[in-house]
Amino acid sequence: MDIGDFLLMRHELILLAIILLLIVAEIFIPNHKKGSIIHLAIFLFGIHTVVGFLPLEESSIFGGMFRTNGMIHFFKSVLNVGVFILLLQSADWLQEKIVQQNKGTEFFILLFSSLLGMYFMISAGDFLMFYLGLELSTLPVAALAAFEVTKRKSSEAGIKLILSAALASGVSLFGISLLYATSGSIYFNDIMEVITATNLSILGLILFFTGLAFKISLVPFHFWTADVYEGAPISVASYLSVISKGAAVFILLILLFTVFKPLMHIWENMVYVIAIATMFIGNLFAIRQQNMKRFLAFSSIAQAGFILLGIVTGNQLGFATVVYFVLVYVFSNLAAFGVVQAISLQTGKENMNDYEGLYRTNPKLSLVMMLALFSLAGIPPVAGFFGKFFLFTAAASKGYYILVFLAVVNVTISLYYYLLVIRAMFLRKSDSAIPFFKNKLYMRLGLILTVLGILTLGLYSPLYEYIFELSNIFN
Repeated sequence: MDIGDFLLMRHELILLAIILLLIVAEIFIPNHKKGSIIHLAIFLFGIHTVVGFLPLEESSIFGGMFRTNGMIHFFKSVLNVGVFILLLQSADWLQEKIVQQNKGTEFFILLFSSLLGMYFMISAGDFLMFYLGLELSTLPVAALAAFEVTKRKSSEAGIKLILSAALASGVSLFGISLLYATSGSIYFNDIMEVITATNLSILGLILFFTGLAFKISLVPFHFWTADVYEGAPISVASYLSVISKGAAVFILLILLFTVFKPLMHIWENMVYVIAIATMFIGNLFAIRQQNMKRFLAFSSIAQAGFILLGIVTGNQLGFATVVYFVLVYVFSNLAAFGVVQAISLQTGKENMNDYEGLYRTNPKLSLVMMLALFSLAGIPPVAGFFGKFFLFTAAASKGYYILVFLAVVNVTISLYYYLLVIRAMFLRKSDSAIPFFKNKLYMRLGLILTVLGILTLGLYSPLYEYIFELSNIFN
């Protein structure tokens, strides 16, 4: 190996350098200037996000443990964009609530460490690298969920997340050990060549799938989601809903389409049933929610069910549609969580009833939320419509017409509860409506980027074609 080989780990090395620089900054910046760390972290990560889009060759290092190609590189850049927007939306909360407790640097270190784990998980060429990345991506988020130590719900969220994650991790690791027992290797390429539908390998697949299903919040592994989202800081709930879920979907997609492709006749039936259960339970429970964080939690569960429509196809079209849908989902969900965070920071209100009359006092925020919910619901011409349309097309191309019909039913259900929020903002009146307030620069930039993403992805079709070409490597 030479220095050029290490450049394949460009994302990982730059992010690690940022973490080390923030630690040094924490040591040398005096207490009365700790707020400057927020600007430093956003600036450094912004540079990292831009550099991440520079082309990178396809190769592997460490004997195949770490690999990269066009699609992996692209998806890391998608995660970078999502985290950058999340940092912009979190800046005011950090400045007003966290820096005073002298914990601003810890937030960035934990967040970036989790993202670093996702990088390794996505680039893994064997189950050892995958598992190390999985643990590194999960443990810091549990600490972030309990970050607001003065709030009982936040501590409860951290405990629930770490216990659930530990159980899911153990189950997944047991599944990996069974796969190793049947194949004699932990390398993805080796397993793919020898894996057969024996009872032991099928059990290993099921247990491994269970571990990732927890991170994606698939039914019946979703019970932690609403409680953790409600108790965690909104920035952390947004990270769990968008970044963590997106990375888990991507690695599951890669493994099912490569390592477990010989067992497709087994896992496609499993994914089929879980997709239906996830869509219905997520949507039906979302109708009952009043707290906006719990509302978006069940919404994200339902969206995970839609994602499975592309996974169940097992072909290049399905792969491309899932990646495109996750990209759309990043912007849509971050926009919704951004509005919730802005309102919560200014007023402390997080219930749907509190949004009554919001359009009359804060029309711009109302329009951003409406655009985000329309995209999540799949209403044209915003990006969410094309994301769902491509997923339905992929499933229909494989003859899953009943699944597509049930998905359309669920789109109708989701439209109903998304319109509940829109009705509260635009049609309801309230004597105690949220007063007018003006967001600070970082929050405004974060919301503007999400709106641009939702509108651009809905109108710029060549991006989907680009993703389709990149996905050919996993066909």
